[in-house]
Amino acid sequence: MSYQAEISRANPSCFIFLIDQSGSMSDSFGGGESAKRKADSVADAINRLIQNLVIKCAKSDGVRDFYNVGVIGYGVTVGTGFSGALAGSSLSPISLIANSPLRIEERTKKVDDGAGGLIDQTIKFPIWFDPIANGGTPMCQALSEAKNIVQEWLSQHPSCFPPIVINITDGEATDGNPMESANAIKSLGSSDGNVLLFNVHLSAQKSSPIEFPDNENNLPDEFAKLLFQMSSNLPTHIQNAAKQEGYQVSEASRGFVFNADIVSVIRFLDIGTRPSNLR
Repeated sequence: MSYQAEISRANPSCFIFLIDQSGSMSDSFGGGESAKRKADSVADAINRLIQNLVIKCAKSDGVRDFYNVGVIGYGVTVGTGFSGALAGSSLSPISLIANSPLRIEERTKKVDDGAGGLIDQTIKFPIWFDPIANGGTPMCQALSEAKNIVQEWLSQHPSCFPPIVINITDGEATDGNPMESANAIKSLGSSDGNVLLFNVHLSAQKSSPIEFPDNENNLPDEFAKLLFQMSSNLPTHIQNAAKQEGYQVSEASRGFVFNADIVSVIRFLDIGTRPSNLR
């Protein structure tokens, strides 16, 4: 296991996010009627992550193309989750993404008022990805699409830090067993290591998340075990990042969360996309 290649404009890496857009994504986290839909919460998490990637790549001379990013939605159809100026591209350089949000929304967040209390502050929130919840769960097709994109990327960037594919879903695939497609992705690699596939299972139940497990012993069913088996082991730098956040991880821990709530999703995305050697 290497995963030490420098990420630079001359040797960029890429992220691909596979987002379940099936009808069940209209359910809420935790099963509450008034809670936010899973589709809406995940869209917010992805948009926030993209914004953070833009910030990481922003230097005095502008946004540097350390990464290309793709979003694939799968539900009624399987295809790019981007629209507008980014539509039709499977991967887009982060500088183009930075300059091409669909819109800028005004949101409010709680901030410290300096006197021990909290006040609402209005912030600008760029939107690149809109929520959809309709149809089945063609996960196998989405994984196959990601494999084709990654394969082409690697042919052009053979020594890059390996691409990271993150699959976010709330249910089982409706188009077959995704294990073969997952293994096909993980079999690809650059000179620095194999492609990383991480999986996040979203919960509609009030139950504790199982985060970065290193075995199947506490997983509740065959579907959870399948997602665990599909997931890559965490590289050392991501293990270290997880430890810094207070997670108990080992060399056998995998990039997998089961029964994730939105807090777990956000923390997982942050840890899973931390660069190893950004220059």
